[in-house]
Amino acid sequence: MRRIIKYMKPYAALVLAAVLLLFGQAYCDLSLPNYMSRIVDTGIQQGGIENAVPAAVSEGTMNTLLGFMDEGQQSLVRENYTLVTKNSADYDAYLTEYPALAEENVYVESKISEETDASLNTAFSKAFASVSAIDQIAGASQEGSDTLALDKQQNADGSEKTAQIPEDLLKFMAYYAQQPEGTDFFAALNSYPDSQAVYSALSGLLEEKLGSMDESLLTQTAIPAVKQEYQNLGLDLAAIQQDYIWQNGGFMLLLALGSAACTVVVGLLAAKAGAGMARDLRQKTFTKVENFSNVEFDKFSTASLITRNTNDVTQIQMVVILMIRMVIYAPIMGVGGVFMALSKSVSMSWIIALAVIVLLGFIGSIFAIVMPKFKKMQSLVDRLNLVMRESLSGIMVIRAFNTQDFELKRFDNANRDLTHNQLFVGRAMALLMPVMTIIMNGISLLIIWVGANQIATSSMQVGDMMAFMQYAMQIVMAFLMMSMMFIMLPRASVSAHRIADVLETEPEIHDPQNPKHFEDPRGLLKFNDVCFAYPGAEDNVLTDIDFTAVPGQTTAFIGPTGSGKSTIANLIPRFYDVSCGSVTIDGVDIRDVTRHELRDQIGYVPQKSILFSGTIASNLRLGDENASDEMLSTAAEEAQASEFINKNPNGLEASISQGGANVSGGQKQRLSIARALVKDPNIYVFDDSFSALDFKTDAKLRAAIREQIKDKTVLIIAQRVGTIMDADQIIVLDEGKIVGKGTHRELMESCETYREIALSQLSEEELQS
Repeated sequence: MRRIIKYMKPYAALVLAAVLLLFGQAYCDLSLPNYMSRIVDTGIQQGGIENAVPAAVSEGTMNTLLGFMDEGQQSLVRENYTLVTKNSADYDAYLTEYPALAEENVYVESKISEETDASLNTAFSKAFASVSAIDQIAGASQEGSDTLALDKQQNADGSEKTAQIPEDLLKFMAYYAQQPEGTDFFAALNSYPDSQAVYSALSGLLEEKLGSMDESLLTQTAIPAVKQEYQNLGLDLAAIQQDYIWQNGGFMLLLALGSAACTVVVGLLAAKAGAGMARDLRQKTFTKVENFSNVEFDKFSTASLITRNTNDVTQIQMVVILMIRMVIYAPIMGVGGVFMALSKSVSMSWIIALAVIVLLGFIGSIFAIVMPKFKKMQSLVDRLNLVMRESLSGIMVIRAFNTQDFELKRFDNANRDLTHNQLFVGRAMALLMPVMTIIMNGISLLIIWVGANQIATSSMQVGDMMAFMQYAMQIVMAFLMMSMMFIMLPRASVSAHRIADVLETEPEIHDPQNPKHFEDPRGLLKFNDVCFAYPGAEDNVLTDIDFTAVPGQTTAFIGPTGSGKSTIANLIPRFYDVSCGSVTIDGVDIRDVTRHELRDQIGYVPQKSILFSGTIASNLRLGDENASDEMLSTAAEEAQASEFINKNPNGLEASISQGGANVSGGQKQRLSIARALVKDPNIYVFDDSFSALDFKTDAKLRAAIREQIKDKTVLIIAQRVGTIMDADQIIVLDEGKIVGKGTHRELMESCETYREIALSQLSEEELQS
């Protein structure tokens, strides 16, 4: 992927925007369990009261609470609370809010900063909790009990134990029980003879009861006393609870909508970046392949190039989209989830570690098994495409030789190999979901079991346990997403390497840095001691080829099969470069000009006629896109193609199917010749372009085009002697060497190879005529 990632540069802004939105999405998703925890712990369990700092408290209660605070805390409380009496300026407004103000003065909090609020919460939590504990003691003394039923703890074996009241405090409780009903607890204590001992016992009991509690649980213990105080002041506790739940529920809804919006936008940006990159890769690959010489086409099969530009690019597009949406998002969620989970409970962090280890171990095993299969996948797709392409291209031969069964087995083997590979991968991947479900459900059960014990020992709250469970799921899902990507990346990596191989292949034939130009192009073609060997071959295909083709003359090439005739035709437009010697046009080495300028001088008619899907006119205009219909008609008439064109009601606009499948071989050849005539170049190269024509059509065609090509350089490669008998110069090739050069009559006398070819095709009388 590193070799292909540079093509993401144009979409860096989209990726950056997506990353920023992913942080926003992660923030929303990580905040939701926290708000859920608040609703459960504060909204439901604490009645919507967030902490032990009361908005208002009666004067009598405040005086009692101050007794359980140190001097610093007392000073802080007095600074942040205002006593409201009947003489206060806003008395009527406060009376509406706190109806109990009519009977007793009330302390109302001022605007408290966040730091001060935390300090006040510490002070009020312990004070309210102490008062609650003393109320339990007072109630127990009135009932004659020697235990505090609400102060229950657990033994090591899980059984409950109840804290016992010290003997000094029991005696005072008996004394207090004999006092008239309604006697103030502290007034009775101050009048008690051994009050100091009772105070000491009371302090010890409160420390035992409250000292081991952390800040949050101490606050939770104090909340009922705060609620009772609010009720005494006449506040609507149900309204407070509903307001808190609605407020936090509203925030959760906004966060959910924000997360959904980020998800949609990130998906859009990822799709744009992935599709844009895929489009660029297809375009660059196609452009690169168009510039390949025949040397590069010998390295890459056509089926492989098609697969690389379609299936491989699609694999990369899919992975790019998933990388933006998942690979970047997963670490954010994983790291964020760990921090948020630890903020809820450090003691249960081992559960997450255990889950991640089990998950990574399982996915690592799957990864090791599936990786080789993923790497093999694309080569199997290549093989299937190759077999199918060959079968479709050669369907007529297959039918002619009745080899349908053989080709079916050949295709079936390639198809089965790919299917078995995909099924193996699919089965391995199918194990992920059930195992993931087991792991996630196991984590949930483990968290509930451990969390329930911590809740029972008052070291954790229910909402925190629920939030921890959700964070654990988010962390596991984050690791799953990353692991899934690591499984998908190998196949995409193979595809990326395959595309990079094409894009990084430098054509052996390239334009010069400082190109020359044809100053006065006429078409004088020279081969100067040319030799050529195909890449990787040990022997030359052509050796010491030396000839001159001048404008106004026809130069023909003939020779046995494999003698190098078509190779000469391929060297002229630089489909290959010569191994030694040079090819010049008008005195300029063709390697010193651009390929575009060179090929502008040449009208090439290949041995295998190729037509493109479209119309007859669109195919002919490949020679000159600005050619008029009259020029097309003239060229078609000269190429003896007007007869079958005019029979079609659509004429030049008649459709041509892919590869010219709806016209015959001879018609394709004539249209290919007409296409070259439309171009009107200085050099014509006919590479065995008359072989599909009957002798009569061949003769008529050559006679018809003789006028147009009379001042052009014409090269004809042919197998039939009758096609080239009238050539001004005939070059006879055998085993890559020139064994004869001259006119037909000269060669009949001087070249035995030519004479043998000629006599094998025509009679002595026909050759002399």
